[in-house]
Amino acid sequence: MPSFDSLFNAFVTILVTIDPPGLAPLFLAVTRGMNREERQQVSVRASVIGFLVMALFAIAGASILSVFGITLPAFRVAGGFLLFFIAFEMVFERRQDRKEKIGDVAITKDMIHNIAAFPLAIPLIAGPGAISATVLLSGHFEGFAAQAALVGIIFLCLVITYLVFVLSERIDRILGQTGRSILTRLLGVILAALAVQFVADGVRALMAA
Repeated sequence: MPSFDSLFNAFVTILVTIDPPGLAPLFLAVTRGMNREERQQVSVRASVIGFLVMALFAIAGASILSVFGITLPAFRVAGGFLLFFIAFEMVFERRQDRKEKIGDVAITKDMIHNIAAFPLAIPLIAGPGAISATVLLSGHFEGFAAQAALVGIIFLCLVITYLVFVLSERIDRILGQTGRSILTRLLGVILAALAVQFVADGVRALMAA
């Protein structure tokens, strides 16, 4: 069984790479137009999917990537492109013109499921950074008990993420429609820069390989 220091370091590492506070405003942006119940469904589903993905990589991450011949730098590049696409839609509000169409567009179950899976669960929660950290940590957590402890740490981090999503609705009420519009565009620019950084880091690592 790993020491307390190892467990604590793993917890901090995974929590920082997931970055729940940083995900809260992104959660608000991609769930605009949803009511409280629909956002609850998205938050639960995104947290569960994120946990399952990260737990899978904690147990068999290195083996999964090697089977498909995928390197972590390549995964980072792909995740960066996906994030950039989402950022583009956030900046130009291509998802919907909420101000004019929010009353006419029905939020379907498929939309809730899709948003929870992409982009929330993947690549925002279980993104390149979090998966990379999980795979690297799994190398130090060998044996059934150690792997179970790592999965438990991931579960705790995803519970914290879920709670942040739930509290983000209060922030939404404070911001109002104008505040949300400004925040969405601002976060879109930041997310675009983050996506470019993901791609640049991945390309640099691929070139060095």
